[in-house]
Amino acid sequence: MNNKVFISCAVTGSGDTASKHPDLPKTPEQIANASIEAAKAGAAIAHIHVREDDGTPSRRLELYKEVVDRVRSSDTDVILNLTTGMGGDLDIGQGKNPLEFGPMTDMANVMERIANAEQFLPEICTLDAGTLNFGDSSVITVNTPNDLRKAAKKLKDIKVKPEIEAFDLGNMWFGAQLYKEGLLSDPPMFQMCLGIPWGAPATTLAMQAMKDIMPQEGVWSGFAISKNEMPFVAQTILMGGNPRVGLEDNLYLSKGQLATNAQLVEKAVRIADEIGYSPMTPAETREKLKLIKHK
Repeated sequence: MNNKVFISCAVTGSGDTASKHPDLPKTPEQIANASIEAAKAGAAIAHIHVREDDGTPSRRLELYKEVVDRVRSSDTDVILNLTTGMGGDLDIGQGKNPLEFGPMTDMANVMERIANAEQFLPEICTLDAGTLNFGDSSVITVNTPNDLRKAAKKLKDIKVKPEIEAFDLGNMWFGAQLYKEGLLSDPPMFQMCLGIPWGAPATTLAMQAMKDIMPQEGVWSGFAISKNEMPFVAQTILMGGNPRVGLEDNLYLSKGQLATNAQLVEKAVRIADEIGYSPMTPAETREKLKLIKHK
């Protein structure tokens, strides 16, 4: 039995959470510090979004550069995982013409969406593997098969490992197809994202269904949002995966008590320890995932 797991920490995300948590990391310095603190608490991977100073989500490359430079110049080792999910939001028009897109629309060419990975060469970047009704609104997140193939090919060329983000069963199916087509390097890496309306629910059966169609060679992580975050740390580990926590997914350490990223990682480490597992170091995780440390 493999009794070691790697822990990922998603330190800020792009959701409307800045107004709900006064200490949510927003500036590049805060995001970098949160990543370093999460690593010191036991996380091997820091998953990075960037925000403007007022907390609104951003795709600005100079913000990514500052975060990456700050983390890399620190004396703390952590694997960087940059998001490429931004730039795929389509706000369907609610009037007579659905093509009169609403104010939440943020669409960018797929090569622009992965520009942060191309320029700053993290060891990992995310690749959302499908289109999703994202919440109870008029917004859909768009990721077409053609664009995903283009992005996967480019990422393989520059030796940045895509983490296939599966929000629903079809996303995992398409991620497996990318591997079958030779567009993902060994071992392919998958992330099961549960509980986000209206993707896969946070249930054991949903996680098992995703696992069942993942390539045999795959290495996977999993998480569930909000109150299900910590139960699914245990669930993920017991099913053979690697857990993710962080303020992107859940703001609370316990009911009514706001958390820090480091506290969430520490709690995940305690849960893992209680069931006989220990956290992998960044070096061990690089070896397991065959990552290329570019800088």
